[in-house]
Amino acid sequence: MFDGRWRRGVDRVTGPVGRRLVRLGVTADVLTASGLVFAVGTAVAVATGHLLLGIPLLVVTGFHDLFDGPVAKAAGTASVRGALFDSVMDRVADAVLMVGVSWYLVSVREGDLALLPLGVLGAASLVSYVRAKAESLGLPMTNKGLLGGLMERAERMILLGVGLLEPWLLVPVLWALLGLTMLTAIARFATAWRAAEGPAPHPEAVRASPEVSREAPWRSGRETAASLWRTRREGSFVPGQSGEIAARWRARRQEALESRTARARARRERIDAARAARAARAEHGTGDRRAQHGSRGSDPVDRGT
Repeated sequence: MFDGRWRRGVDRVTGPVGRRLVRLGVTADVLTASGLVFAVGTAVAVATGHLLLGIPLLVVTGFHDLFDGPVAKAAGTASVRGALFDSVMDRVADAVLMVGVSWYLVSVREGDLALLPLGVLGAASLVSYVRAKAESLGLPMTNKGLLGGLMERAERMILLGVGLLEPWLLVPVLWALLGLTMLTAIARFATAWRAAEGPAPHPEAVRASPEVSREAPWRSGRETAASLWRTRREGSFVPGQSGEIAARWRARRQEALESRTARARARRERIDAARAARAARAEHGTGDRRAQHGSRGSDPVDRGT
């Protein structure tokens, strides 16, 4: 309701405050982080049974979440990273608050009802998820009227604060929170479902590739890869390939074969030449030894003179 009907009025009020905070040196990230700190303080106060103390802490938490956007706009620091940080911290703060309420119900021996805040947390997460998923898919999510934002985060914070006024009032408020939050999630899903409606696929587009629709994609890809490998191995034409490209491919293949043959022939020639050189050296060495032995045998030795 706040986003759909009163957002412009709220922006007119929070805009000047955001500019004032920027002049004081306050940043949007500091507000977001400190808001989480106050949410933890609220959860601790509620869990320990100090429900009235939790109300002002909850109000301060809400103010931090209310002014971090105007501060980012006034400072010119609005970015995707800041939006991501703010959204994640909001979800963490919601979880911390509901855990504090559940802890309080357990402490007052309301064991079965301790699951009620967890149900509210799950429904609130579903509300945020449906909107985020619809926006990621490019679906137009209208947020006007009750069905668009009946129980968003601001409304949940206000209703939870009402439940903290009296201990007996907390459980009925939690039931109301659960029902209204589920209604919001269902309404958002219905809105996204209607926005996702589109024309059915054209029959001609389906008939254009019947083999793809009937075959498993992995089988078609495997057969295509095998066909390409056979074509490359055989050197034949490929569909869509020109004769010039195929001729160049075969010429390169022939050159490679001739080059390998020439290298093998040169290697064999080098080996044969080395063997012949070793054989020649060995034969020459044998002839020298024989000549030396013959000269020693024919030398006359005169021992009697």
